[in-house]
Amino acid sequence: MKNLLLISLDCLRADVAYSGRISAVNRLIKQSTYFTNAISSAPLTPISHATLLTGLQPENHGIRHLFREKINKNCVTIQQVFKEQGYKTGAIVSCPGMHKWYGFGKGFEMYDDEIPKLADGSDPLKTVDVKLRGTALKRAEVVSERAINWLDKNKNEPFFLFLHYFDAHWPYAAPKKFGGKNKYEEEVAYSGHYLEKVFDYLEKNNLTKDTTIICFSDHGEDLEGLYANDKGGKKLGHPEEFGHGCLLYEQTQNVVLTIKDSKLSKNKKIDKQVRLVDVFPTILELFNFKYNKKLDGESLIQIIKTKKIIPIAYSETFYSEEVDKKNSDFKGVYPKRSVRINNKYKIIFEVGSDKIEIYDLEKDPNELNDLNE
Repeated sequence: MKNLLLISLDCLRADVAYSGRISAVNRLIKQSTYFTNAISSAPLTPISHATLLTGLQPENHGIRHLFREKINKNCVTIQQVFKEQGYKTGAIVSCPGMHKWYGFGKGFEMYDDEIPKLADGSDPLKTVDVKLRGTALKRAEVVSERAINWLDKNKNEPFFLFLHYFDAHWPYAAPKKFGGKNKYEEEVAYSGHYLEKVFDYLEKNNLTKDTTIICFSDHGEDLEGLYANDKGGKKLGHPEEFGHGCLLYEQTQNVVLTIKDSKLSKNKKIDKQVRLVDVFPTILELFNFKYNKKLDGESLIQIIKTKKIIPIAYSETFYSEEVDKKNSDFKGVYPKRSVRINNKYKIIFEVGSDKIEIYDLEKDPNELNDLNE
């Protein structure tokens, strides 16, 4: 029986991940089939992770906001499938958005969601301010140390280990610098440095061959002008957007996805449009697990090996419904839905208004020219 290591690099933009500047991602790519047009269902941590772990879109798994809903009780998580198959299951997560309150612990024998209190001593789970919540995290150094300790205890049995790194979230102040061209990339490189220690452990203990590794990011970041496609912040016209949450442009919705498995090619780039909701059924096929419940995603194995495509990728955000509208930054801000059509077009609908944005992603990859204006 082969093992599964599932890795979430929270807040990691796809363009940064695939830039060649991130050592841990470069190491993964050499062993993996990787996807340059993977799309997240939402720009918020609990919603996006719930989609990947259940194989269901937000409407069906139940989490639509940052802190209002839990995963529907009738939903089955991928970790439950592994546990039923006799695997040891463990998870080490790093932020309020992955707290067991949401239902993420379902199916994990060990679910380490310990995080510190906020600076004022308050509970970070009780604030919807994404900036403030980001100050409460378990650093990458701790995640990797605890991962290695867990592997030491469970390496002789089939295992499923889920690791969640949150360092690339605001406030972008890496304790140590391991590369990157700006403060955001320094955080990405910091978490990558400690992730590689887990990879080193797998190699040292001869676990690499029999371990499938799937790495993804739940959403990216809009960094107020650090990158050419940024739109967040007052100077760029979207004061409501601080990193992620309110907008559905490529910088938050185009995410990382790499899959290392003996059934797949190494260092193979796939440009076809895929979705995080497709990871659950892909895992089922890679591990030959039977599953009879309806899923919203589909296995990527046929996408990889044939000319088959996934023409529509759906995303949504209702975060604006949670924020304090007395804050002038959020006045006139609506929830949004989007459809991304086969890497060619993006249509963004404002929920509650008549505004529709249309972008030609081939001619205008930075989404600067709204064809509907």
